Amino acid sequence: MSAVAPDTDDEPSKTRTPPPTGSCEVVLTELCSALFTSLPRSDQRRKGLAYIRGLLGAQKRKSIRNIAALIGGQATEQSLHHFICDSTWEWAPVRRALARHLASTAPPQAWVVRPMVIPKAGERTVGVERSFFPDLGQVMNAQQAIGVWAATEEMSAPVNWRLHLSRAWLEDRHRRSQASIPDDVGVETLSECAAEAYLEMDRGWDLPVRPVVMDARDADAAIIVRKLRGARVPLLIRVSSTLRLGVSDPALHSRAEALTAHQIMGAARDMRRPVLWKERGPETDARTGLVAGVRVRMPSRHGRLLLGHAPRGGDLYLLGVGDNDRRWPTELWLTDLKDAQPAALLRLTRLIHRVDQDFIRIANQVGIRDFAGRSFRGWHRHVTLASAAHAVAALAGTSGELSYAS
Repeated sequence: MSAVAPDTDDEPSKTRTPPPTGSCEVVLTELCSALFTSLPRSDQRRKGLAYIRGLLGAQKRKSIRNIAALIGGQATEQSLHHFICDSTWEWAPVRRALARHLASTAPPQAWVVRPMVIPKAGERTVGVERSFFPDLGQVMNAQQAIGVWAATEEMSAPVNWRLHLSRAWLEDRHRRSQASIPDDVGVETLSECAAEAYLEMDRGWDLPVRPVVMDARDADAAIIVRKLRGARVPLLIRVSSTLRLGVSDPALHSRAEALTAHQIMGAARDMRRPVLWKERGPETDARTGLVAGVRVRMPSRHGRLLLGHAPRGGDLYLLGVGDNDRRWPTELWLTDLKDAQPAALLRLTRLIHRVDQDFIRIANQVGIRDFAGRSFRGWHRHVTLASAAHAVAALAGTSGELSYAS
């Protein structure tokens, strides 16, 4: 690895940036004025701005080399490499500033928790494992990360990330040292990682309380629900048909044993009601669905129902969703939003699709998965600035070809 230039306040020449166009520059300037207040030095703030501009404008893979080629050449490459991989700035305050900026400019309807799979050819990049991915239906070498997105029906943007690290990585002293993994990073399951990705934000980020929405069909939903409810976080979580729950709804016969979510919703077939709802957008037609809600409770950690004891935080609601032309139910959701109307809950569930669309349309284009280094800190700094670049594109209403010329 070539030597890198240290950060200095008396840098001989500032990095050159490509010419901006229109609303994207306005949004970028406004965002970065809030984003980098935690960075103590002016050269760090300049590099942060240059890196985001490079993510918006570089062609093909958003590697440090390609970004540097766009904004300054070889000397800039060394400087940016140091800024991302070896500098001292903390990413958490930058993410907090990004989340608070989005909360004020595009107030989220929910915080959507979404996994991200990052395929990798080698085995040295931090967190890479050979695993089976149910959504993709294949075994592959990849990193796994969890993102938290500020989502509305019109737009979404990631604001926090948590890289999942297996026991094999964290208990291997050599690999841990090579990747510069901090001592306070401990072993956790992917389900615990998903809950903690949001709970990090819940601890001192001063953000508005919004429901956490996620698809937990391939996760341990019980762990996620217990962690979020323990922090008194409102939730709306898609669950597997095999999740076992206790029935506490007076409309159904109470059972001493836990039943699967599918069994419970099958027994609630006669409780279905039609719901008319409409996703926002001029070209979106109103939709009619069948919905049923059943009061349920989570079993204990050992799978037993605690009869005669009120669960912490009260009952949950199991929401079944379907339509007249398909088998019942087609979706199962667990929530503690007891006062929300079914149509409002259905709109919230569709925010997952909003995030998936924006991931493909914007996040991939600004290089959210393109970090080529091996370090834990470098990965976190890259995805933080890529999240900011995504926010710029989303707020400026740009997609497809982003607004910076190469």
